[in-house]
Amino acid sequence: MTITEVSKKFDLTPETLRYYEKIGLLDPIQRKSNGIRDYSEEDLKRIEFIKCMRQAGLGIEVLKRYIDLLNKGDKTLLDRKELLLEQRRLLAKRMEEMQETLSHLDYKIENYEKMLINKK
Repeated sequence: MTITEVSKKFDLTPETLRYYEKIGLLDPIQRKSNGIRDYSEEDLKRIEFIKCMRQAGLGIEVLKRYIDLLNKGDKTLLDRKELLLEQRRLLAKRMEEMQETLSHLDYKIENYEKMLINKK
């Protein structure tokens, strides 16, 4: 797939894809004879993973650390697992905080609805 196709598929800008390649989140992308990037299925899986992790709030530095460990092979399995467990713990905490905020908003909205009904 070309960078334009990948960009559309994942709703990422070509600049973001180039940046991910430049900083090492993506391995160097193979190029066609005319120099155009040609993303493989493995590249697409990596992009999908990166996008998912970014949406979950993982920072670029955490992702770089994970990819560096991944590139070192099976000797880093435990380190990768621990990194992901820590990120999961942080995500669960953020989700709890967001749920509390949502509950607070629901409470406030319900109060406004009651006040509006009483004004009629």
